[in-house]
Amino acid sequence: MVRFLVLALLSLAGVTQTSASPTQASEPPNPTEEQPPLGTGSLSFPWSHLRLPGYIVPLHYHLLLHPNLTMLSYSGTVRIELQVQNNTNWVVLHSKGLRITTATMLDQNLAHLSDKVLPVLHNPTHEQTAIFSPRVLSGGQKYFLFLEFGAELGEGFYGFYRSTYRTSSGETRNLASTHFEPTSARMAFPCFDEPSFKANYSVSIRRSRAHIALSNMPVEQTVVLDDGLMEDRFAVSVRMSSYLVAFIVCDFRSVSATTVSVYAAPEKWQHTHYALKAAVKLLEFYEKYFNIKYPLPKQDLVAIPDFQAGAMENWGLITFRETSLLYDPATSSGSDRVWVTMVIAHELAHQWFGNLVTMQWWNDIWLNEGFARYMEYISVNATYPKLRVEDYLVDTCFAAIGRDSLNSSRPISSAAESPTQIEEMFDTVSYNKGACVLHMLRHYLTDQVFQSGIVRYLRRYSYSNAHNQDLWDSLANHLDLTSMMNTWTLQTGVPLVTVTRQGSHLLLKQERFLRTAHPSDPAWFLWHIPLTYRTDTSTSIHRHLMTTLTDSVDVGEEVGWVKVNVDMAGYYLVHYDGSGWDDLIQLLKDNHTALTFMDRTHLIHNAFQLTTAGRLSLDKALDLIGYLRSESHTVPLLEGLGYLEAFYRIVERRDIPDVTQNLRTYILWYFRDVIDRQTWSDKGSVSERRLRSELLSLACHLGDLPCLKQAQRSFTHWLDSNSTLNLPADVAETVYSVGAQEDTGWASLLQTYTHSLSETHKHKILSALASSRDTNKLTRCVQSSILEGEVIRTQDLDSLIAMVARNPRGHHLAWSYVQKYWSTLVDKFQLGSFSIRNIIIGTTFLTEVAMDNIQKNILWLQRNLGTLRSWLDQQID
Repeated sequence: MVRFLVLALLSLAGVTQTSASPTQASEPPNPTEEQPPLGTGSLSFPWSHLRLPGYIVPLHYHLLLHPNLTMLSYSGTVRIELQVQNNTNWVVLHSKGLRITTATMLDQNLAHLSDKVLPVLHNPTHEQTAIFSPRVLSGGQKYFLFLEFGAELGEGFYGFYRSTYRTSSGETRNLASTHFEPTSARMAFPCFDEPSFKANYSVSIRRSRAHIALSNMPVEQTVVLDDGLMEDRFAVSVRMSSYLVAFIVCDFRSVSATTVSVYAAPEKWQHTHYALKAAVKLLEFYEKYFNIKYPLPKQDLVAIPDFQAGAMENWGLITFRETSLLYDPATSSGSDRVWVTMVIAHELAHQWFGNLVTMQWWNDIWLNEGFARYMEYISVNATYPKLRVEDYLVDTCFAAIGRDSLNSSRPISSAAESPTQIEEMFDTVSYNKGACVLHMLRHYLTDQVFQSGIVRYLRRYSYSNAHNQDLWDSLANHLDLTSMMNTWTLQTGVPLVTVTRQGSHLLLKQERFLRTAHPSDPAWFLWHIPLTYRTDTSTSIHRHLMTTLTDSVDVGEEVGWVKVNVDMAGYYLVHYDGSGWDDLIQLLKDNHTALTFMDRTHLIHNAFQLTTAGRLSLDKALDLIGYLRSESHTVPLLEGLGYLEAFYRIVERRDIPDVTQNLRTYILWYFRDVIDRQTWSDKGSVSERRLRSELLSLACHLGDLPCLKQAQRSFTHWLDSNSTLNLPADVAETVYSVGAQEDTGWASLLQTYTHSLSETHKHKILSALASSRDTNKLTRCVQSSILEGEVIRTQDLDSLIAMVARNPRGHHLAWSYVQKYWSTLVDKFQLGSFSIRNIIIGTTFLTEVAMDNIQKNILWLQRNLGTLRSWLDQQID
């Protein structure tokens, strides 16, 4: 994540930081029986904190909305039932960008407390609104706040916003949809927009006959109004946080089975069937695993044409980007199928983790996101074992380690108060590190103890909020997990365990692992690490809890090799001092199957990470992957190949021609056999299809002649078919990227992109368009997306900029456009959002994370370029 954007960025965006109380304040402004009349200008905003006061609690919202999809605006009313705990004249709640035209306060019998129009004050900096009641609202009593309001449908991706789609005949149709997490419900209607303010919601929506309306609950009644409009009245919701409320007005079609329905634009309806089957299967799995029935009477999944995130877990009405929900066997690759399944699994897990039990405040968002990310693997592994999703768990943990080994990382549980700070919490640390720490804990506790603890946690805090501590107490039962787990959630970083063999003992030392060390880095970190190790003398997994900076374990004199962190179940790296690495290098050469594929992958990852940090020589790491010609498993093969590709892209971008050429020659020579075994088809297991897709993409990028010739032949067939031929989905992106290097091919691809109805297919084409070596074409791509957003949707802008920046010919171009249009980008996306972070990091803009990455690459070149050059000379000679 970008923890806090640097001051220059904040000033560019016109943002100022405000001081805030770290906890929810609860003292009301002093109530008075009489206040000056409205219009004297003597009233001032009564609240100074970012967090709302705790002395008024919402119980029930009655919300009526009328969106106009022609005028692109909406009007609404909300009646909020309130429980007042202390005497006060003020109700303070959230509102952003809304025109509140009427405010009325009613007693619990719905009688008006005042015959005057109540004053409404706004504090835009804190996104708060205050309503003044001339009569004191008495503690212990219930009241109703009635507000009339209106706004334009949003142009971005937050609040209640406009989306569009184009039919095959070229007609553009409008719809209105919502996205509220984390702090954007206040952009749609006035509300208490904090996760602890759970309430019931009764939603009504007015629409034309040509549209349907959807919300969290099913429609209870539809009324025809005098003006011919329809009013859908939805059933009362369960108690939930404001960020989970959702509503949509559209003309979509759906498929249904049991209580699940999947919605999409009418011409994409046929691509919803896989999602329906997966959702039904996964929902059944979660009900059994959590031993809690799904709490709502229905579950809708909706593909929204304009959507910034991958998906959003609104209770009973999950919204998705089209690429995350729609699956077309003709244009979707094996990896696309895995992605759709995993995203559905993630969002359905949230119906329990996040929706049923919600974190008390956003500092613990990992309780939502880390769990949902980890449950993806547990649920899909159980329901779709052929997808082999455990192969992808290593990528999740490696991504977390990559972020956590930078100086700019943060603890899993971190302070966040302002909307921008809260938005920044949705990052690799919350999602990936959270998932990997839970994976480690599950292995430490055993599957059964972990599962029963999860069920205990969900039952204990259903329809309420929870903290970190509540989870540890539920999981531990009679164990003390707190001291152990606090070292993982309240402390920054990832540990490195150095292993030294001394006779029959392993000497252990732990420290924080940093790829880029600064003189000011604190040297003292301590984790409680559940170590595991395996030796050549036994098939058993040995366990040891390391709670001190140094430690030792007895492994016996006769042991030949030791592999620590079995199957990478623990969230830590391992460095083997002395002859440790040499022993493992020899083992892989002699009998690599003595280790599991996960252990082989883990060794490759750790070796190259240590190389980056200057802890292991590069030639040692390169020697470690010298066995890969014998490797038959996709995961370690791609891990080793991935580092070689990363090195190639570094020296290619830095324009170091001799090393670039020699590394290209070496990769194509060393992996010749496995490259030649790949077919240009969609056949095989998911793992085989993944290998084919990534390997052929790299071979063509490296200029491999057989690869280029086959890709060009396939592209010519595609052109000859007038772009109607369905290429094998696993190789389509590679074929398009080769074809895009010629003017005719690039123009044909852009034309196809413009008219294609499949977002998955369009993403492959977009990648190809961004691979052009013609900077004029790259300029055309970026400019049309930033300034128009019609041909290339705004939602794809962050991906496009990252693609162009990755292109050696496009890096400076992407950077210059980000500088030039920074304010436009912040208007389209929210500051702190992952889209803005992707743009910043992709173009190495000034943030802690980006600067860390720049320094990491510079240090890598300084430490390793000479070694890489010499090693390649030896291999090629």
